[in-house]
Amino acid sequence: MSSSPALSPQPLDQGAPRAALLETLKTRFADRFSASQALREQHGRGESHHTPAIPDAVVFAETTQEVSDIVRLCSQAGVPVIAYGTGTSLEGHLAALQGGISIDLSRMTRILRVGAQDLDATVEAGVTREQLNTHLRDTGLFFPIDPGANASLGGMAATRASGTNAVRYGTMRENVLSLTVVLPSGEIIRTGGRARKSSAGYDLTRLFVGSEGTLGIITEVTLRLYGLPETISAALCSFPTVEQAVAAAISVVQLGIPVARMELMDRGLIDAVNRYSSLSLDVEDTLAFEFHGSPATVAEQVEMVAAIVEENGGLNFAFASTPEERNRLWKARHNAFYAVVSQRPNAKGWSSDVCVPVSELAGCILMTRALLADCSVPAAILGHVGDGNYHVVFAVDPHDKAELAEVAAINTAMVHHAIAVGGTATGEHGVGTGKIGYLRREHGDAVDLMGVIKAAIDPKGIMNPGKILPDDAFPSAR
Repeated sequence: MSSSPALSPQPLDQGAPRAALLETLKTRFADRFSASQALREQHGRGESHHTPAIPDAVVFAETTQEVSDIVRLCSQAGVPVIAYGTGTSLEGHLAALQGGISIDLSRMTRILRVGAQDLDATVEAGVTREQLNTHLRDTGLFFPIDPGANASLGGMAATRASGTNAVRYGTMRENVLSLTVVLPSGEIIRTGGRARKSSAGYDLTRLFVGSEGTLGIITEVTLRLYGLPETISAALCSFPTVEQAVAAAISVVQLGIPVARMELMDRGLIDAVNRYSSLSLDVEDTLAFEFHGSPATVAEQVEMVAAIVEENGGLNFAFASTPEERNRLWKARHNAFYAVVSQRPNAKGWSSDVCVPVSELAGCILMTRALLADCSVPAAILGHVGDGNYHVVFAVDPHDKAELAEVAAINTAMVHHAIAVGGTATGEHGVGTGKIGYLRREHGDAVDLMGVIKAAIDPKGIMNPGKILPDDAFPSAR
């Protein structure tokens, strides 16, 4: 099965309407409109190996109404629209496959409201998770979803991101209460309120969470917040084999120990991280934990996990108790992608991302380890093993076709095996262009219903065309 980019359901006019649109946007937005080559190239790519495709122009929006105005003009001209946050996506989400307008939301950075009593906040789409948590620092609250990169919260909602804290706090799917969305017509809708539950109508919030800009552009997000834990403690332990590390992780999950984070880093990654982040961790297959709660609760969690680690052959259960030590540890983990890529000059990262039932995790990682045994490029296994999500990061030469084919074959084998055991092609990176070829294998005929929804909401096919859905999901457009 190929993972090549999908075709659009409807060809778009490349002529006079597009030229007139560019002139209109230039007049309206002045220095917030740009057709410079450098800026267009920046907005036509994410952080991974996927081939860039540049938009015709970039417009910096500052309000929901401005996004609405831009989208309405694009709709009238039949010109594609691609939303841009911080550019940290990994599956080709930002490629302007048919040109069009990149709407940069990075200036929409207002924190509109913090409801301390209700544990929620409403922010504009360009606010990053670090910006929000800095703002919340004196309130005793925090937003826990941590995908690693300092991504925009609008982009995190659009890709249904999760990250290292997902084992305890869930993903964006569980932590978005409502959205403000600009539809392909330019109409502005709000998908819900601030109530923690509702039975009123279709769940539009979760329709747009994970839609990757293909149904509309998210401009505001209302999020769940949490109280800062009274005590936070982190620990590292190494294992003689990756099998033992995964077995320990599975036992922690199955016993219901509420760890906040539980990350697997294989020895290849530890070696890369040591060099990249100037650390001196033991070069062994490693689990990293973080514990949140009261002093007594954390102590109990640590005691139980330490016993499980010992039972599974773990060594050197070491603590990082000060904020500085913890931050350094998690920064090193978050830099894992860059640590692997840095092993080769001029390399690009290819980060595969599957998620499986926890009971299948050991078999999947062992299968992946076997696939990597003869891999000709640097690669490392890591993952949020508490929820069955793991990755392989490859450092590839994006111009070497044989090398790309080799990694693509490994990626395909991983994905097919994950789907076969009841898992998914992507646990948190999203589909973009990179995982389109696997969607029908995972969802079967339900992909056709996705196509019906896409065609109903975006009949002109202007919203981030070529992402998520294969072209055979649009039979009426052929």
